[in-house]
Amino acid sequence: MTEQVEDAYDVVVVGGGAAGLSGALMLARARRSVLVVDAGAPRNAPADAVHGLLGREGTAPADLAARGREEVRGYGGLVLTGEVAGVSRRGAPDGTAFGVRLADGRAVGARRLLVASGLVDVLPEVPGLRERWGGDVVHCPYCHGWEVRDRAVGVLGSGPMAVHQALLFRQWSADVTLFRHTAPEPTAEEAEQLAARDIAVVEGEVTAVETEPAAGADRLVGVGLADGTRVAREVLAVQPRAVLRAGFLAGLGLRPAQHPSGAGEYLPVDAAGRTDVPGVWAAGNVTDPSAQVGAAAAAGALAAAQINGDLVADDTRRAVAARRALRGT
Repeated sequence: MTEQVEDAYDVVVVGGGAAGLSGALMLARARRSVLVVDAGAPRNAPADAVHGLLGREGTAPADLAARGREEVRGYGGLVLTGEVAGVSRRGAPDGTAFGVRLADGRAVGARRLLVASGLVDVLPEVPGLRERWGGDVVHCPYCHGWEVRDRAVGVLGSGPMAVHQALLFRQWSADVTLFRHTAPEPTAEEAEQLAARDIAVVEGEVTAVETEPAAGADRLVGVGLADGTRVAREVLAVQPRAVLRAGFLAGLGLRPAQHPSGAGEYLPVDAAGRTDVPGVWAAGNVTDPSAQVGAAAAAGALAAAQINGDLVADDTRRAVAARRALRGT
C-alpha cells in the first residue's frame, strides 16, 4: 500500500540510518512535521551487529533501524521507503524552500532538508572481497577489532591510509601483515614504525582471497599474490573508497568533495552540520566516512536542533511581519 504523503513538511530527511532517524526523532519531538525518505540500503547491512554503541552493544543493524523507525513514527513522523530523485529550489509563499521529487513520481515541499543519505563502500578490485565483506573482510578496527583479536590479520594496501590502518589493527593482534598491493611505498619513517611494531610488509599485488570449508560455510585462510605466493591470513582489513549517495543534490549545486584523508568523497559542512546551501544540513557518513553509528546519531541530533532553531527564527519573523501587517505598521 502506498503511504499517504502530505504536500509539504517542515523538514524532509533523506536517509533512514542512524543520522537520519536520530535527526527525525529530535525534530518530531520538537513538534515539526517530518518526512524521512529511506532507500533501505544501509552501509552496515553486511555486519552482524553494531558495536561501540552504549546501551545497544551487539544489536543487529536491522533491529536498531526498525526500533528507530518506530520511535520516529511514535512522535508523528512519517518514514517512507523510497528514493529521492532530485531536489530543487522552490521559495513558495508557504515557506517551503525546496521541492523534493521522489523516484516514484511524487513530489513534496520542504522548508528545510537534512541529508543523511550515507555512502557506498567501493572495495578494491580483488575477487572474493565483496562476498566476505562484514565477516572476515573488515575495515574499521573500532567496529570489528574485538571480534578479530589475536587472529592473523592482513591489511590490504590500496590507499594513503594503509600504514595507519596496519598500526591500528596491531592494537588488537600481534600478528599483522601489510600487503602493499597498490598503496604508496611506506616512507622511511613509516617503515621504521612498522618494523618497530613487528608488522611485516609484503610487496606485490594481491590477486585472490583463499578460503576453505568450515562449519556451515567457509573461512578465509589466506591471500594469493600475482607471483604465485600464498600468505596465510585469517582476516583481511581493507580500505574501501567512499562514494556518496548524493546525486539528487546536483540541482542545488551541492556536489561531493574529496576527503582530505583520501578515503573518498564527503559533503563538507560546518560544525553544526550546515552545508553551503542555506536551508540544507547534512549528517552522518555523508559528511564523515569514518563515523560510527553513535557519532552519526549524535551528528543527526545536533543538526536537527540547529534546523529547529532556524525554523523557530523563521516562524518568529513571519509572526512579527503578520502582526505588523495587522496593525498597519
